[in-house]
Order: sequence, then C-alpha cells, then structure tokens
Amino acid sequence: MIATVREDRVGPEAAIEAIEAVEAVEAVEAVEAAEAVEAAEAVDDAAAQDESRRRAIIELLLDEASRRGLPGADGVDRETGFVSEAQAQAIEALLDEELRIVEPDEQACRRHYAAQASRFGPVERVHARHILFAVTPGVDVAALAAYAEQLLLGLRGSSDRTSAFAQAARRNSNCPSGAQGGDLGWIVSRDCAPEFARELFDRPETGLLPRLVRSRLGLHIVEVLARERGDEPTWEEVREAVAQDLRRRSWVTALRRYLSELSAQAPSDGTNADGSR
Repeated sequence: MIATVREDRVGPEAAIEAIEAVEAVEAVEAVEAAEAVEAAEAVDDAAAQDESRRRAIIELLLDEASRRGLPGADGVDRETGFVSEAQAQAIEALLDEELRIVEPDEQACRRHYAAQASRFGPVERVHARHILFAVTPGVDVAALAAYAEQLLLGLRGSSDRTSAFAQAARRNSNCPSGAQGGDLGWIVSRDCAPEFARELFDRPETGLLPRLVRSRLGLHIVEVLARERGDEPTWEEVREAVAQDLRRRSWVTALRRYLSELSAQAPSDGTNADGSR
C-alpha cells in the first residue's frame, strides 16, 4: 500500500528536492528561532514558483546523459515538465557515475547533531489518504491535471468529505490503496518519495491539501487525517539519520559543482541550473 509512494532511488525530482531542502535548512539556520517558520515557508514558496529552474536542471542532466549514450535520455516534455521512468533512470545512472560523497565519521555526526538537535527530535507520523493519478507514457498530462483539479474542487466543497473521498479514491486512484478509500495508514517521511513527504510533514495543518501534489508517480489529491509526535529518540536511534543528513549535504554540494560544470559547457539561456540564483 505504502510502496506506491515509497522511492529510494535518486531521480531528477529527488535531486532538485535535495537542493531545495538543504537551501531551506540553510535559510532557517541563518535566522533567529522565532523567524524560522517564516523563513522556511519563504524558501518553500520560492522553490515552488521557480519551475524554469527545475526544468533547466533536468534538461541539463538529460542532455549530458544523451551525449554519453545512456538509454532513455530523450528530451523532457517542455509543456508539462514531466520526466519518464526511462529518463529518470538515465539521470540516476549519470549521477551515480559522477557524484562522490564524503562518509561522515562519529565526531562529525556528533558535532552536527549538537548543532541541529531539534531537527532530529521525535519522528512525526501522519495518517493520510490519497488519490493517485499516475502519469504514464502516452497520458495527456494537461487533461489529467485538469480532471484532478476539478475533482479536488469537488471534494473541498463536499458536505460529506469522508464518504466522497473514499468513493473518489475507489473510482480513480491508480494506487492499490484506492481499494481502501485511499487510506495509507500511519506513515513517516522515509516511507514516501521526497517530493511527496515534503508536502505532508513538518506542517501543522490537517485536512485536505489545497493543491495537487506532484511526485515522480504522477498527481495526488491528499488529505491529512491526523498527526502524531513520537518519543524523544536516543543517540543510537538518530545516529544514522544524522549521518544520512551529512551525506545528503555532501551529495548536494557535489551535485551543485557538477551542474555548474555542465552549465559552463552548455549554451546559456539566462537560467541558472547549478542551484544558484
């Protein structure tokens, strides 16, 4: 059931999400605690609006993958920006070849944890349900998005959303959870693709999300039914998460450097594709 939103591979969306997530953390670290939420939201809004940057990164990576003859690296759909499964695999293969990360030692992990202890606190669980509109080869994405938007509007205005959502999920969802009315049960962020988790976690709201969530699987209508914070973890429980955060930062640094190198070699259209503005 959760497997349809779980994704451990790199992929173009995960690469971009990693850059934006680290940028959001850096922005929050730069301000006082009272301003942290506003800073994170401002970075999130800016990233959501910068579609041209996202597409520039994907096209740059696909161009290089194509130049190297990696299978599946044909051009991204310029109208919708969606990337096929084969294209995602080509980008993954390219990044696997090019990016090297530094493995953090115990001392580095403890230093990072001491500076960022609040980020590794109790793990949030979310009880959610969704309706997945899968984007597969040959799908008219614009028509699919219009249909999903119309359904979302209908659910927002429904007088009996519980029943209406469950019925809509059974009729429309391409996820096996549709048989259970879209119910994903209780999940944590690591159960989900990064771009899906980003819309669900570390937010106070519950209820129907006001916009469609786009992931590498397609489009989602999502409702958060409840949130729950866990117990304070021990160092042994968070050590791997701390190490993974340091690995991700190292990976993002390597990705930015690589994108900068590719940008320098490619004709410029005025859009920065190295993670900078």
